[in-house]
Amino acid sequence: MKLTRNHTHKGYLVLFISATLSGAIGLWGIIAPDDMANAVLKMTGFALKTFDWFFLALCTSFLLLCLYLALGPYGHIVLGKDDDKPEFSNISWFSMLFAAGMGAGLVFWGVAEPIFHYLSPPNMQGSTPEAAKMAMVISLFHWGLHAWAIYGICALIIAYFGFRKDTPSLISGPIRAEFGCKHKGLWCNIADITGVLAVVFGLAGSLTMGVLQVRAGLTEIFNIPSLDIVSIVILALMMIAFLFSACSGIDKGIKFLSNLNIAIAVLVMFYVLFTGPTRFILEVFVTATGDYFSNLVSMSFKLFPYNDLTGWTTGWTLTYLIWWLAWGPFVGIFIARISRGRTIREFMIGVVLLPTLFSIFWFAVFGGAALYIEMFGGGGLAELVREDVSKALFTFFTWFPFPEFLSILAIFLIFIFLVTSADSATFVISMMTDHGNLNPGTGLKLLWGIIIGVLTAGTLLTHSVTIAKAMAIAGAIPFTFILILQLIAFLRTIRREIQPQPRQMTSPPQVEVLVNADN
Repeated sequence: MKLTRNHTHKGYLVLFISATLSGAIGLWGIIAPDDMANAVLKMTGFALKTFDWFFLALCTSFLLLCLYLALGPYGHIVLGKDDDKPEFSNISWFSMLFAAGMGAGLVFWGVAEPIFHYLSPPNMQGSTPEAAKMAMVISLFHWGLHAWAIYGICALIIAYFGFRKDTPSLISGPIRAEFGCKHKGLWCNIADITGVLAVVFGLAGSLTMGVLQVRAGLTEIFNIPSLDIVSIVILALMMIAFLFSACSGIDKGIKFLSNLNIAIAVLVMFYVLFTGPTRFILEVFVTATGDYFSNLVSMSFKLFPYNDLTGWTTGWTLTYLIWWLAWGPFVGIFIARISRGRTIREFMIGVVLLPTLFSIFWFAVFGGAALYIEMFGGGGLAELVREDVSKALFTFFTWFPFPEFLSILAIFLIFIFLVTSADSATFVISMMTDHGNLNPGTGLKLLWGIIIGVLTAGTLLTHSVTIAKAMAIAGAIPFTFILILQLIAFLRTIRREIQPQPRQMTSPPQVEVLVNADN
């Protein structure tokens, strides 16, 4: 790996420790997947059950803060110098941030999650019209404003300090700028290492679910057996693709793939809309939008303490929220990297509101059509979701014209979405372990690509989506406390942007007496 002038011994320390820990856990998963799975489940299960109130309150406070920043006195502040202009067009900017944030997840869960909640809604009888209504609300809550508010806060802090205060694009950057790094930088190094591990684990869990879905699609279309070797081959091809893209830089590979992702996703979405139950889907969209926003306040504070629903809350809502926290360092730094020159108000609209609206429409199309099939069509999706959630999308496509073509397009879309997320994450992790270098070296990207591949392979061998979700949130639990320190540093610093002006003494208004000349 080529040494750059930005490297310091501290940068090497963060690289060495985070790479060693990530690689060791990946090898542990390959050698003893069951042992690793049990350890991950125990750690995440304890945190979810003990601190459920904390995580929900924290993520809701992020949403409230995003609203205040967008509408309050700081909205006009530029993420950069006052005369900086955005580097990317609005379409490319939105495409990259959306593809990095959750593109593959929407494809994976767009059909399956509404069906799952329709069958087993919390504190309600399943398979009823009321359950269908609640299923859409729950799905949108998991994929809506809270998720993007987490990303928005993580990204805003890094962009503000990196481009306006000229601090390195590191997790520890805000902490260094506001509090300094005592004890020879120990706590700042811990912050950077925690951020790297959160990204690596979150990406490994997400790639695992994506690989399982691609494998399920290949089984459905081409009768390729669902074997571990097939999963490893898919992962290897994915690694080659995302390493090639990451090494080509943001302006080329990542930007091109992100725009391609959005184009294909919109094409598939409108195909389902216009060849499916169009009227029903549009009615679901309007109804679900109203239901979501009208239930947003109560859902933002709901933990079911009076019912025995701890398993449901930790398995769904809390898992999602911590999952978004796990992706916060990576998505935050990546969105910050592409958002220079945007005002805080423009940033919040683009990062929080617009992706939420797109997610609502996506779930209305795929989830609404799936509910129509289950409630008024031939059904069959519910049993499949219970059996293997990764197959739900491809069975769903059999209800539409040219299902084989749709399935192939979906496999390609999932693959490219995962490649986009992986190459963005590889780029960001390389920045984080290269002392915030905005253009990290190719050797470092290759190193992290291999480590991520090993960790994903270890997670794949557990053969469980549950383990993949647990792996995805494992790194986020300690990172949450680093994020709180970042946020405190941000709020302390931005308050100084707009200092109250001292009141000036003014003389009493002069009263002009008009004298009539005739008098």
